[in-house]
Amino acid sequence: MKVQALFQKISYLQYLFLAIGMYYLITGYVAYFNDKLIDNLIESFNITLIFMGLAISFSSLQDPTKVQNKFSLRIYQNPKKGKIYLFFLFFSAIAFIILGLIGIIYSNKKVFSELGTGILTLGIGYLGMLRVGIEMFENHRLDRNPD
Repeated sequence: MKVQALFQKISYLQYLFLAIGMYYLITGYVAYFNDKLIDNLIESFNITLIFMGLAISFSSLQDPTKVQNKFSLRIYQNPKKGKIYLFFLFFSAIAFIILGLIGIIYSNKKVFSELGTGILTLGIGYLGMLRVGIEMFENHRLDRNPD
């Protein structure tokens, strides 16, 4: 039980990574409006995507027996809504991973290859979120757990 509490506390690092990602997103836009260089904007998007992927990965360390809000609870309790949400997460993760790999492998420009790395990192983060979503769905669905 102490390990779960430790992971729950570590999962709060997600907010730090989200803040860092937002910082890079804002500074990328500011730099673009000052210099009008698209490469700088794409580079900041890449860093933002990497930090967003890290944030989502850290959010997957939370306790799957608890939900964050009532909206999430209603989704996980309903078998149909829960399955739709999990399919959306699955296809989003697969799409991000495929797009990231295509960007890394087939791009001739370095900046787009780096953007592929950010998209791939985001997709891997979504896989962690999918794992937690599956566990939450199993813990909260009303058709299997009536209490």
